[in-house]
Amino acid sequence: MPQHLDKLAISISSLCIMHCLLLPIGIVLIPSIGLQTLADEAFHQMLVVAVLLTSCSALFIGCRRHKAWRVLAWGLSGLLLLIAAVLFGHDFGERFEKGLTLVGSLFVIIGHVQNYRLCKQLACAHNHDE
Repeated sequence: MPQHLDKLAISISSLCIMHCLLLPIGIVLIPSIGLQTLADEAFHQMLVVAVLLTSCSALFIGCRRHKAWRVLAWGLSGLLLLIAAVLFGHDFGERFEKGLTLVGSLFVIIGHVQNYRLCKQLACAHNHDE
């Protein structure tokens, strides 16, 4: 189960990165297709909530199994940066907000890749023991 959540959290975090990097270009190049909705702060907040829910579940389940708490440290650090970007990013400017979001998303992805690999190894070890 945590492996599916890891994949989902990696996908959502990757979407955060693409949202930050590609949305401004898309709005300039194709303003008529309604990308303004994606530029809304509510969309960014929705992505962060989705990442929070999937990440907390997958990372805690995984860390209980494999006991590699550094994985949780990567993930939680990333989540804190994403939350800071949503709460305080606009106060310090768009570049600051994008920077926090990009770094936070990368940290979340690193945590989930490690979690995925460790959970997969653990499942393989359990299957060989039986």
